[in-house]
Amino acid sequence: MGDSELYISGIGVSLSVVSAIVSAAAEKVEGVASVGQKATASSLVSVFMSKPITYEGNAVDAEVKDGKLHITVHLTVFYGYPFTKLAAEVRTAVARAAQEQMGVEVSAVDVCIDSIVFPKE
Repeated sequence: MGDSELYISGIGVSLSVVSAIVSAAAEKVEGVASVGQKATASSLVSVFMSKPITYEGNAVDAEVKDGKLHITVHLTVFYGYPFTKLAAEVRTAVARAAQEQMGVEVSAVDVCIDSIVFPKE
């Protein structure tokens, strides 16, 4: 999607602004190492996705559907955090941040776990 603008609720918001808001919210969730793939690991698992998605380096993507924001966020996570619980916490944090900061309703947050960081022993 590049750095295109999303038009929602009568305003244009740059995808980079949406990405910054989503990243800040997701990275506060315990167990998230980073938004995006910092490690060189192949795709580990996509959690709760209805269709496979191709990861081309955009850590956050978003589109407007029926006046609501549909967000996809790619994560690197720490080993030891159950994926389903982590994904649920990221969804909640991201949706809340989008609502509070941009005043827009979020229809869905797709969470993709693209790599995992193991503790050094």
